[in-house]
Amino acid sequence: MRIGILILFLIAGLAGSPPAFAAEEPGVTQGRTTPADAAKEPAPPPSVTVIGARDAHGILGREVRSAANEDMGRIVDVIVDREGTVRAAVIDFGGFLGVGSRKIVVDWGALRFGGVANKRDSISLELTKAQVAAAPEYKEDAPVIVLGAAGRLQPWDFDH
Repeated sequence: MRIGILILFLIAGLAGSPPAFAAEEPGVTQGRTTPADAAKEPAPPPSVTVIGARDAHGILGREVRSAANEDMGRIVDVIVDREGTVRAAVIDFGGFLGVGSRKIVVDWGALRFGGVANKRDSISLELTKAQVAAAPEYKEDAPVIVLGAAGRLQPWDFDH
């Protein structure tokens, strides 16, 4: 009799459980999709912006000249803040053929890009050669001292 009751409990237990050999759909586990299934979904298309050839130009290596048409050097780098806003340009100033030159930083607002239709055109700087010559030298991984046009420079918030 005890064996009969034991067999009834065993049959009832097997009837209530899902079959172990049931076929599962590939990529689906108990109603959820697997990473392999998610990878099959197409990625959204990238955002695209078209800028006309006359509207945008690279500036690295461009010659910088003062309002009096004095040679101020070449732009060698651009400095951005943590939000990605362009704040300043690094200019390789002075010297001859890279000898005796030094890097200085000028406020982005002090630069004028009006006549940069091709690589031969220069960028204008609203500072004199004497002002730029008096500027402290730029050194990486040190606080940046930015030379700005009169009344234009906005202070940077930095937490050092």
